[in-house]
Amino acid sequence: MTARARTNDIEGWRVNLTPRRNPCGGLAVRVAGEACVLRCSGAMLVPVHDLLIVADLHLEKGSAFAVRGQMLPPYDTAATLMRLEDEIADLNPARVVLLGDSFHDRAAVPRLSAEDRDRLERMAFGRDWIWLEGNHDKAALESDALHLPGRVIGEMTVGGLRLVHEPEPGDQPGEVAGHLHPAARVAAYGRGVRRPCFITDGSRIILPAFGAFTGGLNVRDPAIAGLFASAPMAAALGKDRVHPLAWETLR
Repeated sequence: MTARARTNDIEGWRVNLTPRRNPCGGLAVRVAGEACVLRCSGAMLVPVHDLLIVADLHLEKGSAFAVRGQMLPPYDTAATLMRLEDEIADLNPARVVLLGDSFHDRAAVPRLSAEDRDRLERMAFGRDWIWLEGNHDKAALESDALHLPGRVIGEMTVGGLRLVHEPEPGDQPGEVAGHLHPAARVAAYGRGVRRPCFITDGSRIILPAFGAFTGGLNVRDPAIAGLFASAPMAAALGKDRVHPLAWETLR
């Protein structure tokens, strides 16, 4: 299904925190009045603006740990970029915004393999590819010598949405942020289940980390919970669908 077809599906949906399933298995919600689809991958599609948003790829995190003597399998960058490549192939968005911390440290870009650089170039070709600066990668993205595809900015506004890396305290209608790596924990089948998740109250939203080696912060932690004046909804990532979770069910 094309991005244009998804736009037609969403037009006229009157939803805020009452999500409706998308055929792809995502959830449709409105954030500050903008129709959005929360994808199983952790990406967010804004069909009316033909825009795909992902947060916190943390590319080359494995190699960063290896430099410090802690050996991890060196496959995180390839795995993360392949998942992003799948989303772009499926949705073919005109614009892709990466919400910061796309690279794990300032030396991550030179450590990219030739194959991963080529994959980035292919994904960015023919579309508006935008890197937002994060706390991990600001120095890396500011270097003109790294020759990354696309353009680098601090934040941007699209329709009623304001895209930033780190969520700001207080009332922030339309804010779309990453940085905090939200995760939800629920009791299921007699045990606790913990999954990366979106968290939104219909006014603002925080995206889960997209990177293969990224952890998560429980949405009940004050750093996340304190950002919402009313009880938000968590949208947990499942294998083939996104699961809406009421605040009172979260542990």
